[in-house]
This record gives sequence, structure tokens and C-alpha cells, in this order.
Amino acid sequence: MGLMFFINTFFPDLDLSAEDRIALVRVEGVILDSQSTVTELKRFGENPSIKAIVLRIDSPGGGVVPSQEIYDAVQRVRNKNSKAVIASMGTVAASGGYYIASATDRIIANPGTLTGSIGVIMETANVEGLLKKIGVEGIVVKSGKFKDVGSPLRRMSDEERALLQSVMDDVHKQFIEAVASGRAMEPAAVQALADGRIFTGRQAKEAKLVDELGNLEDAIQLAADLAGIEGEPKVVEPRRRFSIRELIESRLTAVLPKLDFYSGVSLKYLMAF
Repeated sequence: MGLMFFINTFFPDLDLSAEDRIALVRVEGVILDSQSTVTELKRFGENPSIKAIVLRIDSPGGGVVPSQEIYDAVQRVRNKNSKAVIASMGTVAASGGYYIASATDRIIANPGTLTGSIGVIMETANVEGLLKKIGVEGIVVKSGKFKDVGSPLRRMSDEERALLQSVMDDVHKQFIEAVASGRAMEPAAVQALADGRIFTGRQAKEAKLVDELGNLEDAIQLAADLAGIEGEPKVVEPRRRFSIRELIESRLTAVLPKLDFYSGVSLKYLMAF
């Protein structure tokens, strides 16, 4: 009894039986890091008792690289481990959240889910005028003319803006290519929808960005059907361990959702609030 309690508490996804199960992995909040999600996908992908995975997405997106890393991890589970991955969209699954969903076998959204927002955003501020008013001068020593591109200490030049736009256009193209590949759509068809607009789940289904309308239970049942599990499927979910860092970051992003945790220029697959 004591041993089973220990195992269920600290190793909830440990396989101690031959029973077929569905794993539930959650992607929630602003996507700042991919490590925990990638680790969960890998562990469940390699667990023989896990026959399919439901990826519950409730996120407005976030960093470009974390979104891409989770996308790649989903594809590895599908291709290397030959397991179905179903995306279940919650309140919002937009920008980087949709990027990740597009890597799955099927996408199920609620009719009122906010999704789409296929695009890239980069934000900075020019506080030069404010600094002058309070008698502060910003001083930068740099090795090249573009080293302080995006600096808030001065106005951006036309040449710098063109440089950043070229970088953004390439990252935007990567987004379009990823969605086109994951959804088996022509890049031109995705391009027509990739102007940052958002969709309801019902609109997204009409635009072929979503496969079906339904809730989390529907996604779990679909995963079970694809895996050949009869009856009500058993669902396992990794137990989250308490993290001071995650607690602080979640509170910060709730109050300041656009807060950039990195200095300098940062590209984001993030739905604007």
C-alpha cells in the first residue's frame, strides 16, 4: 500500500501493467520554455503502455524557438514512436499555440476557442525623449553599426527597420511552412490566412485550420479510437512539481503578458492582447 502510494505520487506515468492508456500533456500560458513539455512528450512516446497522446493547448503563444522545439517533439512522437497525437484547444490556442497544434494528427477546438494569429511580432520602445526630459543620456559603445539594433535609447533608422523586417519575414515564412506541412495545405493557402488575424474555433474549421469541434473529452475519445482502445480510456497526466520560478513567471505574465524576458530584439509567436 505504501509503495503504491509512493509510485502514484512521484511516478504517475510509470507503467506497472499492460493496460493501454492515453497520456494528457498540457501547454498552458505564455510559452517561455519548451523543456518540460518536450521531456513529457519523449517519455510518453517511449512508454509502450501509452498508445496515444492528447495535447491540451491553452496558450496565446510565446517564444519562437520554444514553439518550434515543441512542434518538433510532437512530430518525433508521431514519426519515430508511431503514436497518434491529438490537439485539444481550450480558451485560446493562438500563434505559437496554433504552431504547435499544427504538428498533431488532428485538431479539435471548442466553437468559441480563439485560435489562428499566424504571424510574428517584435516590440520595442523609444524612450529617448523621456530620458532627455529627466536629464539622462543613453550611451552605447558597439563593435558594428547594427549591434544595438532595436535599442530603446534612440530612434530606429530606416536601414535598421529594413533589416529587422527581413528577419521577421523569414521567421514568418517558417511559420507558414510549418503549418502547411503539418496541415497538408498548400503554402499559398496558409499565406492567405497568415496576416495575424484570429478565428473562433468554428471559423477555423471552415478555414481548414481545425478538423473538428469538440471539447477535451472528445479529443481523448478520438485518441482512444485512433489507438484502438475499446471502452472508456484510462488517462494519465504528469504531476506538476512545485516551482518557485514557474510561479513567479506565471504571475508576471498574467499582469504583464507582453513582458520580454530577454534584452535586445526578440521575435515572438504571440497573439497581441
